[in-house]
Amino acid sequence: MATIESIQKAYMDFVLTEGAQPKSVYVFAKKNKMPEEEFYRYFGSFDAIEQSVWTDLANKTILEIKTQEVWGQYSSREKALSFFYSFFELLKGHRSFAVYSLKKQPKGMSTPRVMEGLKDAFENFSQEILNDGIESTELTDRKFFSKRYKDALWIQFGFVLNFWINDISAGFERTDEAIEKGVNVTFDLFQRSPIDNLFEYGKFLVKNGGMKERMGL
Repeated sequence: MATIESIQKAYMDFVLTEGAQPKSVYVFAKKNKMPEEEFYRYFGSFDAIEQSVWTDLANKTILEIKTQEVWGQYSSREKALSFFYSFFELLKGHRSFAVYSLKKQPKGMSTPRVMEGLKDAFENFSQEILNDGIESTELTDRKFFSKRYKDALWIQFGFVLNFWINDISAGFERTDEAIEKGVNVTFDLFQRSPIDNLFEYGKFLVKNGGMKERMGL
């Protein structure tokens, strides 16, 4: 009897051997000795299989890092770094599939359909750790902009993923460096900066604009 995992594995084996998706669900089901309706019990299409693989990688990463004993002691920045490092370490075991899956996606600014589930999992996780960071005052709660922090992290994730796909360094050490520098720069932007101080000073001056008159200056 087929399972989600067995169908995922069979599909990845097929596309990595043939370089393309099966011609039909019927052909794929017959090759793997399962009734066609059994395939549709779990997936509606081949793209749905790919989407599930990416989503499972994200969910597995989140589950693994949250079970670490030191997780509760991590700052939001450290939690984000932990996700990035752990995800790409896990992805190494599926590099051929990741390259195949992403290389065939249409170019553009929108999120590839096969990564929509991963994006949802990533953004939920990101919002959770960002909320913790704002609550602890590690991160600055900026009106309007705080809601966009998770979008900045998603853009950073997309950059690192593309970097990793094209990384030919031993052990993907350059990707590790890209993660460290990219995530740290992003979180630096989330924290209080001289611009915030200047903005607060500006508000103070506006609020106290009539002080000169009251002092006779």
